[in-house]
Formats: sequence, structure tokens, C-alpha cells
Amino acid sequence: MKIKLAPLGLKSLALVWLALLVSGCGKSPMLVHQYVLEYPAPPLAGAPLPADLKVERFAVAQAYNTTSMIYQAQAFKSQAYKYHRWRVNPGYLVTDYLVRDLRNSGRFTAVFTYESSGKTRFVLEGGVEDFQESDNPDGWQAALALVVTLLDTSQEGVPQKVVFQKSYRVTQPMVAQTPQGLAESMSRAMEQASARIISDVYEAARKRLETKKQE
Repeated sequence: MKIKLAPLGLKSLALVWLALLVSGCGKSPMLVHQYVLEYPAPPLAGAPLPADLKVERFAVAQAYNTTSMIYQAQAFKSQAYKYHRWRVNPGYLVTDYLVRDLRNSGRFTAVFTYESSGKTRFVLEGGVEDFQESDNPDGWQAALALVVTLLDTSQEGVPQKVVFQKSYRVTQPMVAQTPQGLAESMSRAMEQASARIISDVYEAARKRLETKKQE
């Protein structure tokens, strides 16, 4: 005796497909790990300057303008970890930590972020030119390259506004060859770069203020 089954309605068929999708062949979704920089603000000394400073958000080279954790295993080939990412874009990471370190240094009357609409005497602009893991034959390392420009807004012409422009490149060996190891090494690289940038910005601003007094 044959039993004739009634055809499934559209609603019933949709429920069947939904159940199959949810089951996912028994596989649970992969967890994406997110990383940030973590290091103590560099200990810097110096008398505070009678001037305020604004830090614009750093631009990022298109190759690193992503939250993906980029690594270069060999020349001309760039890849990204599949389930590991930076919490935010490198431009935000570098800017936020540099602002924190500048404020902690106490070398300026006040330090403002790119979100502030007020005008300040000095403005710091910059860009991220390298922000990746470099897997060299002699060892893996975190590579960080930044360029910064300090502007004096009290000047009229563009050439007169530029106090200085300088590039900074720091590499740090990776003790652990993992995304966690990359985050730790990149943090050490940013710590060094931040200390050098703040020292240079302070000295350049100090000399500009002294020159203005003598005029």
C-alpha cells in the first residue's frame, strides 16, 4: 500500500530550509578576536609650554587602511589573519594613543583631538605608512612607520606654518609568532615612536615660541 504525501506549502518549505541553515552541519561560528595597543604612557619630563595643541586624525596608506591584521610572509605578497583583527583602523589607534601620551606628558597647556572645533596655536597632522607584521628570514617583527607635520596656525602663509615634518620608523621583534604577538610588538613600537614624536614636537614648538618672543 502506497502512502501519498501532501506537498509542502511555501511556509513549511521555508521552515525546513531555515532549520538546515541554523544547523550548519553541526559547525559553530568562528569567533573573531579583536586587538588594541597596550603600553604605559612614556615617562617624559619638561616644563609645560604656554600653548595648546590639536592632533588631527592620522591618515592611513591604503594597504593598511583596514582593521585586518596584515602580514607579509614574502616579498610582494600581503595577507591578513582570517579570525584576528584590530579593534579599530590603525589611523584611530595611532591618533588616540598619541593624544593620550601627549596629555600625560604635560608639555602643553592642553591637547585636543580632531573632534574639537576650537582653534589651537599648534596642529599636529600625520599619516600611517606601515602597520604590519613582517616575516623576515632572520625573524618576525612588527613594522610601524609614521610621518608627522607640526603646523603653527599663527602664521599666514603655508610655508611659514610648517614648523617641521619628519618620518619615524620602528621595528620590534615578535617573541610569539601569533596575532597576539603582533599586537604586543606593535605596542612596543608605538611606545617608542610616540616618545620620539612628543620629544620632537615639544622642542620644535618651544623654539618657535622663543623665536616669536624675540621678534
